[in-house]
Formats: sequence, structure tokens, C-alpha cells
Amino acid sequence: MSDEGRKTGTAVLIYDGECPVCRKTVAWIRENMRKDAFEMLPCQAEEARQRFPSIEQAVCMQAMQLILSDGQVLAGEKALPEILKRMKRYGTAAALFDLPGAETISHSFYRWFADNRYHIAELLFPEKKRK
Repeated sequence: MSDEGRKTGTAVLIYDGECPVCRKTVAWIRENMRKDAFEMLPCQAEEARQRFPSIEQAVCMQAMQLILSDGQVLAGEKALPEILKRMKRYGTAAALFDLPGAETISHSFYRWFADNRYHIAELLFPEKKRK
């Protein structure tokens, strides 16, 4: 991965830009992140494909991808502790992922949530019925 456009210490979060839950989550992260902690790119954006060609669209649509400044990629639930560490008030919550059994639980929940995110979005954000 090239250094072009990458800020030292800034992680790039690639997410499903068509998913309402994902967009709301990214907005929440933006409001609560430490300064310059993240750059966010929808997986559908041409910039994401150009800058990170090794991350295939299908992989991106299965789980968020967090690319650290050293080039390491954390996918899905493995990204969650790092995201929390970069937040203003939630950094200590990252320690919960070190508890016994946390890896299994977070993997299972993340997979279920990611696989059902569009159905969950319909429940959380129902569109207004048109007349």
C-alpha cells in the first residue's frame, strides 16, 4: 500500500456506504473519535478501490475493514477494539475484548449482525410511507 493520501497514525475505515446502520455508525464514530483518528471511505467508492486494491468488494461487503497506518488490516469484529481505543470516551471499553470468551462472542455477534444489517436497518429506520 502506498503512503499517498495516508496520514500518520490515521486509520482508514472502509464500510458499506449503502447500509443505513453502517452510515449511522460512521457518523457516531466521527462525532466521538479522537482528532485525526480515522478516515472513512465507503467500500463502494472508487477511491477505496484505487487506494486499497487488495481489499475485494465482496470482502468489504461482508465486514468493515480497518487499515492501520502501518498497513495492517483488521476486519469485522477484530477492528472493534482498535476503533474503541481511538474514541474520546470509549477507549477503556476495548479491554472487554480481552476477557475470556470475548473473541467467540464478538465473532458470532458481528457475523450475525453483518449478515442481517439491512433487515436490522428496516426495523431501526423504517422509511416514511408515501401517500
